[in-house]
Amino acid sequence: MAAPERRITTRELTDADAIHDYLVTMYGTAMRMTCTDERYRFHHRRTDAGPFALESVEQFNHLDFAVDPLRLLVIARVSTARMERCCGRVDGRYAADDLFLVADPDLPYTLRWLPGAITCCVMDPGLLARVASPAPGRRPEPIRFTGLDPCSPAAAAHWWNTRRYVAGLLDDRETAAVPLLVDSAAQLLAAATLATFPNTALVDPTIEDRHDASDTTLRRALAYIDDHAAEDVSLAGIAEAAHVSVRAVQLAFRRHLDTTPMAYLRRVRLDHAHRALIAADPEKTTVAAVAARWGFANHSRFTAIYRATYGVLPSATLRGSS
Repeated sequence: MAAPERRITTRELTDADAIHDYLVTMYGTAMRMTCTDERYRFHHRRTDAGPFALESVEQFNHLDFAVDPLRLLVIARVSTARMERCCGRVDGRYAADDLFLVADPDLPYTLRWLPGAITCCVMDPGLLARVASPAPGRRPEPIRFTGLDPCSPAAAAHWWNTRRYVAGLLDDRETAAVPLLVDSAAQLLAAATLATFPNTALVDPTIEDRHDASDTTLRRALAYIDDHAAEDVSLAGIAEAAHVSVRAVQLAFRRHLDTTPMAYLRRVRLDHAHRALIAADPEKTTVAAVAARWGFANHSRFTAIYRATYGVLPSATLRGSS
């Protein structure tokens, strides 16, 4: 499986028309932009990882935007700027450290951006269904956000910590080239976004979900995970293979194994990493390379989990001394 190509784009612009055209191209939607100052300075950096991108933007003017529907999720955190946004009937004013959804993906919005910097995460809304589908086959409606501000300060802090972790992963050329790590990062961001902002995704299992959380569902899910552990595995993919909803497969794992589907997937991948270390030539590979290949980006965390599971350090297994 090929990894999504990481693309880093950096622009420093000093012309209003150039700024406008660049943003239209970057976000793929029509917009109007006005500025109260004839002197312009706009800096934009984007790291594109396929279904999502991380951005940092800084500008030194008073900019006003009127933007057509983005069809994208844009989560912004203010660094040093001040911003005012109106989307539908929802207004918002934001200053340093505030986190917010820029707009409903299906609605136009206006934005006033006073001088300063922000960071953004741009996400394909379809990514949300990979971690929380609203009961496939029974509730086909797409997930919608019912609010543009975080549910709580704690939820906002969790989202930001997730974003920082993902940014660190993408900044490392080696880890950014590993498909399982990039896929896990995308799912982490999607799950954190659903946990942070109010939305219509179902939280509790329905009566049908409880009925479907059977031994048969579990066997199908286990077989799918075992057969596809080296591939891009999502909760929605596991549920589809088991012919049930995401909630049903989650409940089946809790009910029968007292774990989660993704925790079981990590155990399977850890076992593959263990076997790979046993078979590897220590002169030609490293523990970090094997760990990354099986989706473990944090070397110290992988070492701790490995030692807790197998009773030795992964380096000892690689050297053949386990």
